[in-house]
Amino acid sequence: MSAEERRESVIRAAVVEFGRAGYVGTTTASIAKRVGVSQPYLFRLFPDKRAIFLAAARHSIERLRRRFEEAAGGLGPEEAHAAMCKAYFPMISDRSDLLFQMQMYVAVSAREAEGDEEFASEIRDLWAELWDGIQGRFGGDPVLTRDFFSVGMLINVTLSMGFPEGHRVWDTLTVFDHLSGAEEGGSGAAG
Repeated sequence: MSAEERRESVIRAAVVEFGRAGYVGTTTASIAKRVGVSQPYLFRLFPDKRAIFLAAARHSIERLRRRFEEAAGGLGPEEAHAAMCKAYFPMISDRSDLLFQMQMYVAVSAREAEGDEEFASEIRDLWAELWDGIQGRFGGDPVLTRDFFSVGMLINVTLSMGFPEGHRVWDTLTVFDHLSGAEEGGSGAAG
């Protein structure tokens, strides 16, 4: 396996470990163990835990951006919104990706409180680029953009907390109907 392939393995393992235990609770030993490498080898690929987390954040946000771009294709704003809503749910059905995304938001605040402004700024910048790209796909429509992100975050929280399909907390979200192809009565989203 090449060094680049090993880096990708580390990033995938980091998504799982950071998603499970957060930035503070995750050790480089747990990431190295999941990948099947020694910690010294891990540190040849990445200088420290911070660099691993930032690489995982870039990977996660870039994955979202790419999937949304693919889904939206050459569609107009309304059609792009529907296609991107439909594309989001399968992306977060992997609990590790979902939990990492949620931990990423917490880490920005926590690291900033510890004085690591650069860490917080890098992830915020990546997220703002994602926002800008999505808003551009929606023709600059602030309502479509707001609905996409706000309902998406509600879906993230509901799934992160483990509410199963059919639980009453899902009643106001038509995401399951939307995904099954039924006519949607509300907004779908991603966050």
